[in-house]
Amino acid sequence: MFSGEKICTLLEQLGVTHVVTVPDSTIGRWQAAIKERGTPSLVRVCREGEAWQVAAGLQLGGAAPLVLIQCTGLLESGDAIRNALHDFGLPLFAIIGYRSYLNQDTLPGDTCLVFTEPTLDAWKIDYRLITMLSQFDDIGAHFIACRDAGKPGAILLAEGKA
Repeated sequence: MFSGEKICTLLEQLGVTHVVTVPDSTIGRWQAAIKERGTPSLVRVCREGEAWQVAAGLQLGGAAPLVLIQCTGLLESGDAIRNALHDFGLPLFAIIGYRSYLNQDTLPGDTCLVFTEPTLDAWKIDYRLITMLSQFDDIGAHFIACRDAGKPGAILLAEGKA
């Protein structure tokens, strides 16, 4: 939906120091731009639950990390989210790819569409759903609102055919 360069520029403007991520088919394409640019730093981890814990450590050390994962990884991350966001009270922010959201008509039955938003609600993560290019500015606005409120937040980025 958005180019890696455009996302890099936004993250740099927002003061994000590290992007902690697991490769993904859609948002994973941003990794080359993030790595090439060098700011924010790209931190690849093996599992999405690990991404939250690495981001938590960076946050505790004074950095401003962002978690970049797909919704399937969100579903895998429950205990890490509980620990980082609720036990430690860290206001981590994430961009989460929402698998199959834009092609529900051609890929019916993907249960990511059933469980992703209720999972974010259950973990009390304030999120915004981005489904159109015209919503790009909403990403930064929501990041700033969550940062200023000192609470966790997420962007749920629709994936699939555009």
